[in-house]
Amino acid sequence: MTSSTASTVASPAAFSAGSSAVPQPHLLPLAFGDLQGCRKPFQQLLAKAAPPEGTPLWFAGDLINRGSESLATLRDIIALGDRAVPVLGNHDLHLLSVSAGIRKSKKGDTIDDILAAPDAADLLDWVRHRPIAHFDNGMLMVHAGVLPQWDAALTMELADELQRALRAPNWKETLAGLYGNEPNRWTPGVKGIERLRLTCSALTRIRFCNAEGAMDFSSSAGLNSAPPGNMPWFDVPSRKTADITVVFGHWAALGLTLRDNLIGLDSGCVWGEKLSAVRLAQNPAERTLTQVDCEACGTPGGN
Repeated sequence: MTSSTASTVASPAAFSAGSSAVPQPHLLPLAFGDLQGCRKPFQQLLAKAAPPEGTPLWFAGDLINRGSESLATLRDIIALGDRAVPVLGNHDLHLLSVSAGIRKSKKGDTIDDILAAPDAADLLDWVRHRPIAHFDNGMLMVHAGVLPQWDAALTMELADELQRALRAPNWKETLAGLYGNEPNRWTPGVKGIERLRLTCSALTRIRFCNAEGAMDFSSSAGLNSAPPGNMPWFDVPSRKTADITVVFGHWAALGLTLRDNLIGLDSGCVWGEKLSAVRLAQNPAERTLTQVDCEACGTPGGN
């Protein structure tokens, strides 16, 4: 697939990046922020939003970890079948890395119940086969963000490369090579594991970058914490995904962010704030927000 401007994307289904969900044009997707193993708020929010049967349910990554019910939450999402359209977040990849012996569990992790489950191999296989990005009906969902030089088509091309590598027999080797902050900017000539690492850093970790798209990972706090010369990825002038709606999570300190072409859904549930879901109407005026209050359901730790 070659890069093109988002406005020339003719068939959103062509860019579904491996999602098994069957498109249902008459039912608008309902998108959820980071669950992070907070099962009770998720159940409450799903009941409160009461989407019609068959509504696609989008999840902006980090289904598990830090909350107290990671295993049960993961089972809930799997039980939704093709209705569930989750993209992988950094905590989901961390689970895979710990399972593969690439990384060690961190203080505050709540993934031991998944790793010890009798069907752990099947659960991990399901996680490993989730998409890195999802595009449908003019809506692009990623966990963290998109580099300013990438349009929807290039984003999905790069996401497809990464998820194919994570589904290949040598996936552990690939996963081990995804950690690190370099390269931190896009160049079309970047190849191999460096290309995959750059893609992973952008789609699952980015918060701030400079006007040229060089990512800076030194801060995970709010907008006022931008490192010198940097800005939120979505505020970079001439960002090539500015003409579509980007749905993302990851940035709890940012909080719920609703703009015409930007929906930031991580509203800090695991920190005891709120869990949010937005009905993804194409017309911003027709979108609806549903939230539930959360008690701190785990040990937030790092993000």
